[in-house]
Amino acid sequence: MRRARLSIIVLTVVGFVVGLLYRVVFDTGDEPSVANFIRSGLHGAGLAFTGWAMHLYFTSRSSAWLTRWPLAVELTVETLVMAVAVATVASGLQLVLYDGPIEPEWFRSDFPKIMAVSFAMSLLINGSYQLTRMIGAKVLFNAMIGRYRRPIREQRVLLFLDLADSTRLAEAMGEVRVQDLLTRFFYDIDAAIIDHGGEVHAYVGDEVIITWRVKGNKPQRRYLDCYFAIQDRIAACAEQYRAEYALVPDFRAGMHAGPVVVSECGNSHRQIAYFGDTMNVAARLQGLCKERERDLLVSGELLRLSHPEPDLVIEALGPTQLRGRAAPIEVFAVARRIGQECA
Repeated sequence: MRRARLSIIVLTVVGFVVGLLYRVVFDTGDEPSVANFIRSGLHGAGLAFTGWAMHLYFTSRSSAWLTRWPLAVELTVETLVMAVAVATVASGLQLVLYDGPIEPEWFRSDFPKIMAVSFAMSLLINGSYQLTRMIGAKVLFNAMIGRYRRPIREQRVLLFLDLADSTRLAEAMGEVRVQDLLTRFFYDIDAAIIDHGGEVHAYVGDEVIITWRVKGNKPQRRYLDCYFAIQDRIAACAEQYRAEYALVPDFRAGMHAGPVVVSECGNSHRQIAYFGDTMNVAARLQGLCKERERDLLVSGELLRLSHPEPDLVIEALGPTQLRGRAAPIEVFAVARRIGQECA
């Protein structure tokens, strides 16, 4: 809710300012009165909300049909639809704000400019969004400022989460069908990850790697909450999964916290890669889940950075020797108390 209010405030301000600038740059000869400038500002705010509404639709599950087309087609359709919607709303606002019929001169002079600006802005917004969606907003920002051009050591929380029994599912359903299930699963859990400040580092087969950059030593519950929010999200979609795949995805996860070396790698294809023991421990904890018959295993380091509430059951499994690591690590199983799960 807080994020939605912030988006509304930013959209209102930006749209209003753009509306004012439009009147300054494309002055139609109307009297430069305060009333006309306010009308232009309201015009701009209305168009900004229209563009935002279209963007929300194109990023929702309702527009999933469009993602089945090539990216070029998807981008073209989104841009054209958004431009037409904005231009249509612009005509309606012209009629309402100026309290009278629209003069033919407005269609000959202003409307083509609005269409051109709408198309250009739609192309820019949709292109930027597609680029951000492919790379990741935080990754793109860090790449732009060159944060990881040289290796940097950071404190990170890592969550390795994978679909349980994916090999058996592939044999029963076929690899293509399982991949479709994974695509749906990763799509559905994305909002829970973003809402808890997580960043998707990579998708590896049937596994997703989620990370948080640790700032300060203040415990935060959002790391553990993210896992249970994912659990709740899949539970809420259970009937849809049963109808489409005759099953509800089950998953296991391992979480660890510690130092990670982060750096840009590659040349023709550059990406931000993580290195270090913290990555290995998180992956081993995830792999240990099946052996210990637990859904979520975390390290003592992760618990020290978290803030478990009484609604969570913390079960100490004792010092555990993980494969490929000399020193044992304290391992804990975490679960919600009976009755706390999402209905």
